[in-house]
Amino acid sequence: MYKLLTHNDLDGVSCGILAKLSFGDEVNVRYNSNASLDREVESFLISEDKDTFLLVTDLSVNDQNEKGLELFYQGGGKVQLIDHHKTALHLNKYKWGYVAVENDEGKLNSATSLFYEYLISKNLLQRSEVLHEFVELVRQYDTWEWEKNDNQLARRLNALFYLLSIEEFEEKMIHRLHTSDHFYFDDFEKKILDMEDDKIVRYIRRKRRELVQTEIGGYFAGIVYAESYHSELGNELAKDNPHLDYIAILNMGGKKLGFRTIHDHVDVSEVARKFGGGGHAKASGCSITADTYKKFVENTFSLEPLRVDARENRFNLKDSPLGSLYKDRNDDIFFIYPESDMNWVIERNKTKIKQTFNSFVESEKYIKRKHEAWLAKDDDFVSFLMGEVKRGRKN
Repeated sequence: MYKLLTHNDLDGVSCGILAKLSFGDEVNVRYNSNASLDREVESFLISEDKDTFLLVTDLSVNDQNEKGLELFYQGGGKVQLIDHHKTALHLNKYKWGYVAVENDEGKLNSATSLFYEYLISKNLLQRSEVLHEFVELVRQYDTWEWEKNDNQLARRLNALFYLLSIEEFEEKMIHRLHTSDHFYFDDFEKKILDMEDDKIVRYIRRKRRELVQTEIGGYFAGIVYAESYHSELGNELAKDNPHLDYIAILNMGGKKLGFRTIHDHVDVSEVARKFGGGGHAKASGCSITADTYKKFVENTFSLEPLRVDARENRFNLKDSPLGSLYKDRNDDIFFIYPESDMNWVIERNKTKIKQTFNSFVESEKYIKRKHEAWLAKDDDFVSFLMGEVKRGRKN
């Protein structure tokens, strides 16, 4: 008999699907949050069930259960923990622990991809094209590689996961992986996913206007309250606001705080770890505690949301050799333009500031962080240029 304790997200539930494909009725799968896993492990260790092989995927245990699992293993118990989070690497010192952040090709692992290879290596599951496609979609979504590859199938698989109950998702995927040569979405799923995509677009459009920025722990963070579509929202807000180091998403109902980044210089798993959480370099999370509440809620509650950059301009464009016009809440205007390839200048209210910049990106970052400025609309840009022409004629 097998018992699998795994996470309750797409990656964790996909491990459950692989377990049921491998063991059928011989496995008891329990889906857990980060908090509930340790209670499950404690309960299992108290039972001292040496006849059941304990599998733990996509989650790691606390110090007490780490010691308990080692004693259980040394006493003849059967246990295997498989994880891909950097915060669990210390568990590799045990024979029952296997934690690998990257594979041999340098790509980030997911728990599903690691568990898939484990099951194949033990002759518990046969490799197939449809299984490989499913596992790769899960891996790309969980590691955010889907965004870099624009893999919309991976994104939509996660969307489908949240549209269905876990039981419905399991049943559909197990049947599909049993009976199909390649992974696909059926016509009904495509329709509801199209409807969901429309909802996501509207949701993100609304949340763009609720984002505030602040500096926390040496990083510039964008903070937004949201209970849905965290990955899609975090990704879009991060792309809209590259001057921010990361996006913090507050789910007050669930008392959860998620972190997302698109930058390589920021590891949000380290940010989360400072607050008792963990995760990946690009996506992580923690619970809302008294400390995080003060830093991310209380201290930022009075802040005004950032103004959104003009999105339909034809003339006032970013990184333009003709210059780019920005405004702030004080009605100051900022004009960014290149004097040479490696020398970008900012004029504030038609007066050059002393500091110069190596790129447009650096100059825009400066005015967005210091002044919370936004890209002005075309009408303002044209008026500004006409004023410059008139001023030039007078001179």
